[in-house]
Amino acid sequence: MSTPTTRPTADAAREAVQAAVRHVVPDADFDYVDDDTPLRGEFELDSLDFLGFAETLASRTGVPIAEADYPRLATMATCVAFLTGARDGT
Repeated sequence: MSTPTTRPTADAAREAVQAAVRHVVPDADFDYVDDDTPLRGEFELDSLDFLGFAETLASRTGVPIAEADYPRLATMATCVAFLTGARDGT
């Protein structure tokens, strides 16, 4: 029997997303990035950068992120919703 994943709060998810982006783009500035801005475009994340972002995010939050989930990591808003389970009811 598997143990359910404990989901982070919205604030913790937001902090984790910022930290994961900064892991691959150390000088990333979120001061003027709104919640609906595509992260890949804003921070010029190529495929390898995005993979590093997703792996770091999963490691920091404990939330499993499969390749099929990558579209749900498009913006800060969609990342927070995915990580907290807001859209899928988990």
